[in-house]
Amino acid sequence: MPHDTSRLIAEHIESLYGRPRAELEAHADSTSHPNMLSALLAAHTAVEFAERDLDFQLQRLRQLTHPEREVSRYTAGHLHDCARRIGEAVAVRDTQAQHVTAVLQSLHRAPAVETTPAATVAPSVLAAPATAATPARTR
Repeated sequence: MPHDTSRLIAEHIESLYGRPRAELEAHADSTSHPNMLSALLAAHTAVEFAERDLDFQLQRLRQLTHPEREVSRYTAGHLHDCARRIGEAVAVRDTQAQHVTAVLQSLHRAPAVETTPAATVAPSVLAAPATAATPARTR
């Protein structure tokens, strides 16, 4: 069953980086140091896992509560465990989704840098920070 939460997060990551998820994952796997892309993909994977766990537990709960199935005291323990795991999966999914969504909303895709003759001749000059016009006061 596809879930909107993980799908929306994946779409946001893809639009932010301008590449399909498979390419982004390959790129993240090829780097040896942690970066924002790796963190976003890991959080997305956690949301997907919680959604798969939620689907599994719901399916198990439906099996346990099937009308033709007799509910015994052993089944009652399984029902309780299933309901607890559903609650945990929802909590994990919602928490992870909330955090990754907050991070994604704070990030924006940088506009493409226009190449001009000055930019191609002296890129270090363009990248240098502007200095203050007046010197700092000292005592």
